[in-house]
Amino acid sequence: MSERALSAPPLAAPGACGQPADAAIQIQEGIVVDANPAWVQRFGAGSELIGQPVMDLFEEACRPALKGALSACLQGRWSGHTLKAGVLRPDRTVVSTEVALGLAEYAPYGLCIQLTAPAGRHEPPDERGRIAELEHAVRIDQTTGLLHRPALLQTLRDRLPVALQGGVRCLALVKLEGFTAIEREVGATASEGVLAHFAALLKETLHPSEIAGRFGGVRFLVLLQRGNERDLTAWAQQLVAQAAKRSLRVRDKTVATPCTIGLAIVSPASTDIDSAIAAAVEAYARARQRGGSQALAAWDGGGSGGAHEEIWIKRLKSALLENRFRLVKQPVASLGGGDPRMFDVLLRMVDGQGKEVLPGEFLPAAERNGLLKNIDRWVVAASLSFAAQHRPACLFVRLSKETVQDASFLAWLDGHVRSTRADPQRVCFQVTEAVCVAQPQTRVLAEKLRQWGFRFALESFGSAAGSPLLLESMPLDFVKIDGSLVQSLARDKELQQRVRALTEVAAGHGIRTIAERVEDANTMAVLWQLGIEYIQGYFVNAPEEVVLKADEGTARLRALSETAQVRSLGEPRSR
Repeated sequence: MSERALSAPPLAAPGACGQPADAAIQIQEGIVVDANPAWVQRFGAGSELIGQPVMDLFEEACRPALKGALSACLQGRWSGHTLKAGVLRPDRTVVSTEVALGLAEYAPYGLCIQLTAPAGRHEPPDERGRIAELEHAVRIDQTTGLLHRPALLQTLRDRLPVALQGGVRCLALVKLEGFTAIEREVGATASEGVLAHFAALLKETLHPSEIAGRFGGVRFLVLLQRGNERDLTAWAQQLVAQAAKRSLRVRDKTVATPCTIGLAIVSPASTDIDSAIAAAVEAYARARQRGGSQALAAWDGGGSGGAHEEIWIKRLKSALLENRFRLVKQPVASLGGGDPRMFDVLLRMVDGQGKEVLPGEFLPAAERNGLLKNIDRWVVAASLSFAAQHRPACLFVRLSKETVQDASFLAWLDGHVRSTRADPQRVCFQVTEAVCVAQPQTRVLAEKLRQWGFRFALESFGSAAGSPLLLESMPLDFVKIDGSLVQSLARDKELQQRVRALTEVAAGHGIRTIAERVEDANTMAVLWQLGIEYIQGYFVNAPEEVVLKADEGTARLRALSETAQVRSLGEPRSR
């Protein structure tokens, strides 16, 4: 194997300036053509490394993401993101690392992809370093690698006051079931390995910003932040399924690791961690009563009533009358490069004290009390004003089930299009797949909107067995692949096959695909490989406030409080 240094960009030799060098390999047409000494030293590779397919150097679970990133990099469309990866040593043990990719001219091979695993930068050990190591040992459970209970509780107390930028927070209580029997079968020492195995599985399912710790025994607490309640339920169901599926061999015995999960929403306004834990514990207890090895959410079958519901009704009506809603836009990015100038419209409410209220708090109450139609009209009118003023290429605007059922919506919309002079082609109305399935009139609405020049999309798409059939029957411009599928995509082959099949069917009908709630580079790389055209989510950009102050023309939507008085315009004109 060649010992020459990699050319561009230059890499430090091992030990330069007292620091370890970045490990790097050069790849051409999927084959390793050279490696620097730091790669050999760090990952234990030998002379057989040169000429190997690069995929053979990595554990199977991360190969789809790596393949997608390599493809994007060759086309000059990989923007310096790092991937989480597991490098296989010759003895088949896995070294977890992060890798970066970039194009480099490398003699004598010409243009290659340089894959780099940055070295950790460590200061020489001193007293502060030893103190830090001790503090780490106190905070981290040695078996699981997760936070100890005291550190976990303190971290949760610190996190709760930090305002959410979007989505919902949830506390999950996760318990490994049947551990007493496992310990009896394989012994106390080996059972610790089983616990570590389960903790590793749990960590695989989490986003980098999420918190997990050992709450006691074989119980774990996790603070999640996801797009909505459906994403949370999907996370829990997928963890239960993976835990049941991933058995391991211990002392010639096959050991299963089933788990049960209880979920509870943490209100953005709450800093009471004890109440959130109690709710998660209660949800877990209900799941156990139903037989265990399942996930149960505290909000399942729930609802509010009484004085609490009356308060929400007053707050919502007051916000409508006083125009205390705001729109934010979240960019939709193209995996093919360039800025498509497409944005997803999200909603915020501002309470009487000027604090922002997220949709997860107020929309369930609005739905229970028949106010979604009014809120939809505020959103649509504000979106039309924004589209007319700022002329985005496409603005995605949600419609609720109530609006789909509303026979007066089209006449109302016609009046607002006339008054704002918005170009319909710049607005794409979207409904969820569930609404489309439950409301047959969705097709009629979509056809009329598209006749006028609007575009139409299905969001939260792909979760139902009959999803491909909708592509045959619905007039669509876009489908948004359900975020609950996307969030576990990077390491789940079955999900990858499912999303690929949906993408291919959509492409066959000329329907463009968008992946919802993309949160990391690994997922983006897999989506690239699967043929998805666009992505949205916090990995692309957090939502940004864009509109529209209470005194900005038509967006004020004084007419919202006069919905019942909207003048009938008859059938809207053809556009």
